[in-house]
Amino acid sequence: MEGFVNGLNNILWSMPVIYILLAVGLFFTILTRFLQVRHIKEMVRLMFQGKSSKAGISSFQALSIALSGRVGTGNIAGVATAIYFGGPGAVFWMWAIAFIGASSAFVESTLAQIYKVKQDGQYRGGPAYFIEKGIGWKWFGTLFAIAALIAMAVLMPGVQSNSIAVGMNNAFSIPQWGTGLVIVTILGFIILGGVKRIANVAQIIVPFMALGYMLVALVIIVMNINLLPEVFALIFKSAFAMDSAFGGIIGMAIMWGVKRGVFSNEAGQGTGAHAAAAAEVSHPVKQGLVQSFSVYIDTLFVCSATAFMILFTGMYNTQAEDGTHIVNNIPGVEQGPGYTQAAVDSALPGFGAGFVAIALFFFAFTTIMAYYYIAETNIAYLTRKKNKKTAMLLLKIIILITTFWGTIRSAELAWALGDVGLGIMVWLNVIAILLLTKPALLALKDYESQKKLGLDPVFDPKKLGIKNADFWENEYKQDSDDRL
Repeated sequence: MEGFVNGLNNILWSMPVIYILLAVGLFFTILTRFLQVRHIKEMVRLMFQGKSSKAGISSFQALSIALSGRVGTGNIAGVATAIYFGGPGAVFWMWAIAFIGASSAFVESTLAQIYKVKQDGQYRGGPAYFIEKGIGWKWFGTLFAIAALIAMAVLMPGVQSNSIAVGMNNAFSIPQWGTGLVIVTILGFIILGGVKRIANVAQIIVPFMALGYMLVALVIIVMNINLLPEVFALIFKSAFAMDSAFGGIIGMAIMWGVKRGVFSNEAGQGTGAHAAAAAEVSHPVKQGLVQSFSVYIDTLFVCSATAFMILFTGMYNTQAEDGTHIVNNIPGVEQGPGYTQAAVDSALPGFGAGFVAIALFFFAFTTIMAYYYIAETNIAYLTRKKNKKTAMLLLKIIILITTFWGTIRSAELAWALGDVGLGIMVWLNVIAILLLTKPALLALKDYESQKKLGLDPVFDPKKLGIKNADFWENEYKQDSDDRL
C-alpha cells in the first residue's frame, strides 16, 4: 500500500506541479494588482466586522473555522519535515507560497460567497457549489465533492490525530490509543452540535492557541537575538543555492517548501472557501479579504514561529538526496514534532516536550473539527434532494473511526495519505478557480468602486452581469430581518 501511495504522491507533487502552483498564485497576484499588499489594512478591519444570523456566522467565526483548518500539524510537524528534506531554504519557499497564495485564497473564498446557497436553513458553499453554478459543470462539482469527502473524512484526519498522539506519547508517555480515545470523545461532542458549535469553539481556541505559541517563540528568539542576521542569511542563501552546504538540494527546498506551505495554509486547496461561504456579509469580497489574511496568520506568523525556534536553536537534521545527512544535530530524532520539542527544551529545559504536545493537541484537534465541517458541506451538496440524516450520521462515524485509526498507524503512512488527499483537492480546485477568474475580479472591482464612493459595499450580481448568483438575487434582501 505504501508503495502505491508514494507513487501517487510522486505524480501529484512532481516538480512541474509545484511550479504550476507557484504560477497560479502569481497569476492571481498580478490580476488582483497585489491585493494581498494593497488591502492589508482592510483585511484586518473586516475581521472584526459583521455579526452572525440565523443562517450564517460572523466573519470572525468563519475566519476561526478556516484558521482551524489551516493552523494544524503542518505548522509544527510540517515545518520540521520541510526543513528535514529541503533544508532552511524551504522556509523561504513556504513564505513565498503564502504571499502569492493569499491571492488564490481571496479568489476561491470570494467565489464561495458569490455562489453560496441557503440550504436547510443555513448558508452552504465551496468549490462544488461554485463549480456547478459558475461553470455549469455539475459532474465536475460532484467530482470535487467526492474528492473532498474522501480527503477530509478519510485521508487527512489521521495526519492530525497521529501528530497529537505521537506528541503526547513523547511528552507524557500516554499510549497512542489512549490519546485517540480522548480525541474522538471530545470531537464527537462538538460535531454533534453542527456548524454553530464548531464556530463557537473555534473562535475561542484558535486565537488563544496561536498567540500562546507565538509568544513562546518570541521568548526563544529574544534569548538568541544575536543569531537573527545569521538565521535570515541561512534561510535566503539556502533558498537560492548560495549556501555551500545546502546548495545541492535547492530543488528539494522549493518542492518541500511549497508542498508543506500549501498543506499548512491551504491556499488554492478550496478548504477555506467552505467556511467563507457560511459568513454573513453584505459583499462577497469582504469575506474574500478576511480569508486572504488567514493565510498570512497561518504561514507568516505561526509557521515562522516554528521555523525560528528550530533554526535559532539548531535543533534539526537535514537529509541529502542520497540519503546521507547534510546536518545531523539531533541524531535519532524523527522529523516532525520532535524537532520543535527539542528546540523549546534546549532554550527552556523541561518545558519543550509538554508545551509542544499541548500546542499540537489544540492545533491539530481544531483542524479535525474544520475537516468535519468541510466534509459535512460536501455531503450536503451531494444529498440536496435526498434524506441526508443517514449520510450525516455515517459521516460522523467515519471521521471518528479514521481519526482514531490515525493515532495508531505510522506517521509516514499518515502523511503520505494526507498528501494524496491534499493533492487531489488542489488540482480540481485550481482548475475551477482559473475558469472562474472573471466573476471574482468583477466583484473586486465593484467593491473597490463602492469603497471609493464612501459606501459600505453591497453586492448586486445582476448589475455586474454575474449569472446564477441566486442567493444574492433572491434571498439576501428577504433575509434582512433575520440578521442580528
